[in-house]
Amino acid sequence: MLPDRAFFNRLADAAKAETLPRFRVGGAVVNKEESGFDPVTEGDRAAEMVIRDLIEAHFPDHGILGEEHGSFGLDREFVWVIDPIDGTRAFISGVPVWGTLIGLYRNGKAVMGLIDQPFTGERYFADGSQSHYRGPDGERVLSTRPCASLADAILFTTSPHLFLNSRKSRFEAVQDKVRLFRYGCDCYAYALLAAGHVDLVVECELKAYDVGGLIPVIEQAGGIITDWSGGPAEMGGEIVAAGSREVHEQALELLRQR
Repeated sequence: MLPDRAFFNRLADAAKAETLPRFRVGGAVVNKEESGFDPVTEGDRAAEMVIRDLIEAHFPDHGILGEEHGSFGLDREFVWVIDPIDGTRAFISGVPVWGTLIGLYRNGKAVMGLIDQPFTGERYFADGSQSHYRGPDGERVLSTRPCASLADAILFTTSPHLFLNSRKSRFEAVQDKVRLFRYGCDCYAYALLAAGHVDLVVECELKAYDVGGLIPVIEQAGGIITDWSGGPAEMGGEIVAAGSREVHEQALELLRQR
């Protein structure tokens, strides 16, 4: 049985109760890496736990893939994919482009998903056939915008410094073709794409929980999201999302080059 929108809202509301009170208050940050900086906050851990508790109580036969508290049942028909705070660096910096991502996979395919930005009060939800927006300016069905050429496109990526070796030159080949590029929006860039404000997002080194909630929102708004070879995006890696097939194909042509 698939959950309904009300249940996704319940999950997002529970997570919001843990994240929003900790935003811009200078809480403790733990580094998960010895040789780099991979931060996690109390908000990350608490939000994922309340999401997991609700899922396990209402859908005990479903699996869970989470960022902070491990995974189980990944071979089950339904698997929830959770990123309690996507954009933790933005969260600890006080920038409201982080979000809670909750996705539902069925036999490995992302079928429902949610992006929630508690500070701005915006929620993006894919119900299995359509993507919906709810926020300060009301409610509406989401649709990506038409864009026929990279030359007319707006591109986002979290940081150009994440592209190393051959990835760097391939990303820059795309960046050189677009009308406008911006950095630093984390998951919020994908929400803007689904809402028809931007045209292209290119990323690398993503995990499944970084994309699980995003994929249905983009696809059910009319967009396309794949890896750089054009394959499924569900397990993360090198990701390209576009609002139109034309822009996606033009970006893929450059990203595939070695």
